[in-house]
Amino acid sequence: MKKIICGILAILITSFAMQTTAGFDVKVVDGDSLEIKNKRIRLVGIDAPEYFQECYDANGKAYACGKEAKNHLEKLIKNGVRQGEKVKCYQESTDRYKRDLSICRIKNTELNLEMIKAGYAISYRDERYLLAEKRARQKKKGIWQGKFMRPEIYRAIKREEEKQNN
Repeated sequence: MKKIICGILAILITSFAMQTTAGFDVKVVDGDSLEIKNKRIRLVGIDAPEYFQECYDANGKAYACGKEAKNHLEKLIKNGVRQGEKVKCYQESTDRYKRDLSICRIKNTELNLEMIKAGYAISYRDERYLLAEKRARQKKKGIWQGKFMRPEIYRAIKREEEKQNN
């Protein structure tokens, strides 16, 4: 009984400590980043293609997967806001760029999970989205329809190219 009470108290304390950011006016930066009230928010646990990143469809044809990921996130948000719902983001931590790492929702829709399910993002250093990623991959949704470079690798290559050019 003591363990159960301690567990419940830990959850309550964590819930109260977690910061929430909410708003109707949401700027989508890319497929895994938002801005609400001038606060930068990164969707925790996912990694979407970078805005200028290209992927290849099932026929080997290049397409702008980074722009598609951003557009999909914008669509999810606009649909919710149109229905009078605020985007609510629950901060779990902060990254090295001082962005809130958050789970964001519109009513009952978790944006992080929806981006994975649609195949517009991959699980990133977080196991909670692995099953949804596996299903998107099996159904060949979004970036899983063909070939793509993991966004983390794409960013590393771009950083290296910038170093070479400077």
